[in-house]
Amino acid sequence: MLSDVVAAVPVRPFAVMNAVGLVAFALVGATKAIREEFDLFGVTVVGLATAFAGGATRDVLVGRVPLVLRSFGEISLALLGVALAVCAHIVLDAADEHPATLVADAIGLAAFTTAGAIVATNVGVSGFGVVAVATINAVGGGALADLLLGRQPFVLFDDFYASCAVLGGVAYWLAASIGGSPGPAAALCASVTVCTRLLAVSLDWHLPTAQRLGRHWRRR
Repeated sequence: MLSDVVAAVPVRPFAVMNAVGLVAFALVGATKAIREEFDLFGVTVVGLATAFAGGATRDVLVGRVPLVLRSFGEISLALLGVALAVCAHIVLDAADEHPATLVADAIGLAAFTTAGAIVATNVGVSGFGVVAVATINAVGGGALADLLLGRQPFVLFDDFYASCAVLGGVAYWLAASIGGSPGPAAALCASVTVCTRLLAVSLDWHLPTAQRLGRHWRRR
């Protein structure tokens, strides 16, 4: 089964993961803006910010011009995601509550985690660097979207989200460290990230807070 997935991954796994992440996160970001009743311009801005912020930060960290400023294809894919979000809301009326939106978010998280890990590995950073860049690539767009929507970035509190990207980044680094080629390492990273995220949503996983730990300790 895994061999079939790996065989299906093209020679350039970064291009595939980046494209998937752009469409998925633009859709998710635009859906959040639609929920807040933004106009179409605002929906587009939030969707594009969600799609591009993480990757742009990744590129700055590794010392290159952000890909979004060098490729028209990036804009096209993100606009496709925004258009899909608008169409879904028109058809479904409550697209933000549809399970497919959560799945799209998990897929985008996995794709951008993998894309970030690939870039970081290619420039030769440490294992910590691979995990850090992968995580920033994955959660940066969502954090900016929350700020644009007037919220605290949800990755910083009460959700098992960035942790999934961390686990995926570790998986990629381990696979690459033992000599794995980019294709299998990318498949492993994406699988770990998307599976842990979907499990976290299904099982309502949350990281502990200091307050919860304190209450638990005082009850002993």
